[in-house]
Amino acid sequence: MVGRVRPITLVGTPVLHRPCRPVEDFDAALAELADDMFASMYEADGVGLAANQIGVDLRVFVYDCPDEDGERRRGVVVNPVLELPTLENRRLDDDEEGCLSVPGPHARLARPDHATVHGFDVTGAEITVEGTGLLARCLQHETDHLEGKLYIDRLSARARKKVLKEFEALRAESTAG
Repeated sequence: MVGRVRPITLVGTPVLHRPCRPVEDFDAALAELADDMFASMYEADGVGLAANQIGVDLRVFVYDCPDEDGERRRGVVVNPVLELPTLENRRLDDDEEGCLSVPGPHARLARPDHATVHGFDVTGAEITVEGTGLLARCLQHETDHLEGKLYIDRLSARARKKVLKEFEALRAESTAG
């Protein structure tokens, strides 16, 4: 697996703010996309990456992060469907969250501490990924991306404004220097 590093799409780019198209062809181009996504994610020092974060309008994400037991989990999910615990069985994990498409700032965001994603691997075989801890957060975060939603869309108006202001300040600083 050697992929090509592609630039990360930043907040405000239209492809990030609309639902992605389902994958219909499980072919060499999809496998190459997954390799490029892993290479781009590792280059950006991330733990998950959705296809629209490199400008591709397809329902695919990759991940490489630990679950709550510290076991490192890695994979590709195509056409994911997220399943969360019912409200009466749900425990929230209120922790910091960030995003490669909003580089720099982080904000506290409560999410269920357990998540399951059903979908397919790059060959079209059905898969189910269950996650706890950081992996649960990652599965939810990346599935949100494919729905056209960023983590900042789940924040209060005040928290969202603060994150975007910090992002813009860091961006201005990096282009000025």
